[in-house]
Amino acid sequence: QVQLVESGGGLVQAGGSLRLSCAASGRTFSINTMGWFRQAPGKEREIVATISRSGISMYYADSVKGRFTISRDNAENTVYLQMNSLKPEDTAVYYCAGQRTPWGRGTMKNTQDYDYWGQGTQVTVSS
Repeated sequence: QVQLVESGGGLVQAGGSLRLSCAASGRTFSINTMGWFRQAPGKEREIVATISRSGISMYYADSVKGRFTISRDNAENTVYLQMNSLKPEDTAVYYCAGQRTPWGRGTMKNTQDYDYWGQGTQVTVSS
């Protein structure tokens, strides 16, 4: 079993920054691709960014490209999401997710592609 625990959410003004962390425990060797998703009130959960096990390959949603950076530290079993130039429309619950499928062997943009989920952390951006 794998457990994912997010932290780092909070309230920030527009233009500000936050850094989210996702700590994995348990059978972490089974995790390959990691991703961050978000869900705003009344909306579906959407992909934000994903990263391969090596940390070399990454994907970003167009809405966050150039503002957010995903990274991972495999020695610490932690994935990060650095969020800069935050906008009110970034307000959502952010979820960390892990996938057993290696990068490039399957899809990675849909919630059903992921095997493990965290409980989420709230990010609120005020205007």
